[in-house]
Amino acid sequence: MSLRYSIIPVTPYQQNCSLLICEQTGKAAVVDPGGELELILQKAAKENVTLESILVTHGHLDHVGGVAELADKLTLPIYGPQAEDAFWIDSLPEQCRSFGFPHCDSFIPDRWLNDGDSVEVGNETLQVLHCPGHTPGHIVFFSPSARLAVVGDVLFNGSIGRTDFPKGDFQTLIASIQHKLWPLGEDVAFIPGHGPMSTFGEEMRTNPFVGNRD
Repeated sequence: MSLRYSIIPVTPYQQNCSLLICEQTGKAAVVDPGGELELILQKAAKENVTLESILVTHGHLDHVGGVAELADKLTLPIYGPQAEDAFWIDSLPEQCRSFGFPHCDSFIPDRWLNDGDSVEVGNETLQVLHCPGHTPGHIVFFSPSARLAVVGDVLFNGSIGRTDFPKGDFQTLIASIQHKLWPLGEDVAFIPGHGPMSTFGEEMRTNPFVGNRD
């Protein structure tokens, strides 16, 4: 395994921005840069990595507020989310006003991602899973070699994502977790959009929303 990660909580919502780092090449992707770019760039410098792409799980402000600025600053390509989240990204300036965030620009990804796609981080390959429910275009990035998933706001340690936003749907979210995430394996560790990490096995056993109730 040559993929490692570093988590950088950003914005007042303490969203888990992540660096996914290929140790063989020193190249890294930044996942969900929601804001506070100086913190993200400081961490990248401390890790001595070269940022090569921005990966986006979904279009909510706290996950994408810094995407346009970072892409412009470092000339990085943007990959994801799935195109059903375009309406969220288009409304970023409005989201900023509504939630009292500094202005941030909307953007168009260099590549919208779909279920079954893959993206490269250095020599590592991440699989893309479309996991709607929290938002309609939400995706998850999975590293088979590292047994690691970056799940955004689909699943949390002890909870699941909200489904009361526009085009959210509770049953769709449950189906995404049970049919897309659980089959990856109980040993898979995951980085959620907020809060501490966990494993799929732990959530299968204990999560009150999607855990086993036997």
